Amino acid sequence: MRVVRALSAALLTLGVAAGPAAADASPSPSPDGTSAPTQAGTSFRTATEIEQGQRATASGSTGDYLYWSFPADIGQRPTVRATVKLPETHASQTWQIDVYDGLRRRQACQYGAQTRTAGADTSSVELACVLRTVRAWSEPWANDPLPGTYYVRLTATGVATADLGLPVGSEIQVDSKDIGGSAAVDGSLAEPLVPGIASKPEEEREDTAVLAGLEPEDGWTSGWWSDRWVWTAVGGILAALAGVGGYALTRGTGRPSRVPPGA
Repeated sequence: MRVVRALSAALLTLGVAAGPAAADASPSPSPDGTSAPTQAGTSFRTATEIEQGQRATASGSTGDYLYWSFPADIGQRPTVRATVKLPETHASQTWQIDVYDGLRRRQACQYGAQTRTAGADTSSVELACVLRTVRAWSEPWANDPLPGTYYVRLTATGVATADLGLPVGSEIQVDSKDIGGSAAVDGSLAEPLVPGIASKPEEEREDTAVLAGLEPEDGWTSGWWSDRWVWTAVGGILAALAGVGGYALTRGTGRPSRVPPGA
């Protein structure tokens, strides 16, 4: 009996010790409690959808194109971060992330290390791209970020022939800062730039799947409301109070008593 109890205690101890390790190895959960994606697409059409705040992972080979997509709404300034885990032995490699909007127009990064070169003794490389603020509306000829689906492409450039096909691991996460009314503009799009959203009449869209299924937690913003309305109202009230106060200070006390009415 003592032997059985000792074995049971040992097994229980091993189970408790192994529990946290197994939990740490699992993919990070998304905001709604589901597991984050563990693979990436190989083209725009097969891009893996991720939510903002998720840390998605994927395995691939040096020379592959890895694609993810995420939704971005009006007033958001998305930041894309990627980490590439390189094999133990490799030559110098240059890795790059590119971000495209729903029209597949490449979006410039405001700042961040969009391209980095990893030396032969480097085990990982970190990339970042901070996009411009998403606008509610833009001129047709402009390349401004608009609400809708955005695509992230991760790849290596200038790879030595001997390194092609070597296994690599990648992690990617997208977060946004809400800029608010300082970036608000007049006008809005009829629909966000989501592939397939306009393929069916509006009355049939609820029952019809689109090519990109993710959207912001609170739905797509209509574009007419922003905190700029609040500041405009506050400014109007302050201007009215300043006018009343100025009038009270400058109107004086009226006609002096020593001056006759007809003067």
